[in-house]
Amino acid sequence: MIDISDVAAEKIKELMAAEDTQNAYLRLGVKTGGCSGFTYGMGLDDEATEADETIELKGLKVVMERDSVKYLRGLEIDYKESAMSGGFTINNPNAIATCGCGTSFRTKEEAGVPGEC
Repeated sequence: MIDISDVAAEKIKELMAAEDTQNAYLRLGVKTGGCSGFTYGMGLDDEATEADETIELKGLKVVMERDSVKYLRGLEIDYKESAMSGGFTINNPNAIATCGCGTSFRTKEEAGVPGEC
């Protein structure tokens, strides 16, 4: 369904340890907005609901709203560091267009939906 690199999984575990969150989930989601139509959501959460789908990857509990799953199928999450900074990167094979900011995308199904910049 989705893939999290070993480096990204370790970074997420570090963030969870720093937050001292017992039984935390990595929450992934998609919402309308951004220049291309959709934006990603990624953060730590300590609750899952009946509207969520839960999977386990590389020792992490990952929670996604069922409505977002179709946009996240095949998603690849990585973590890259450079001399000046570091951050998570997302590669989504479902995206046919992305925005220069790198956090907004559009899928083939929503190709006619205009975004806002």
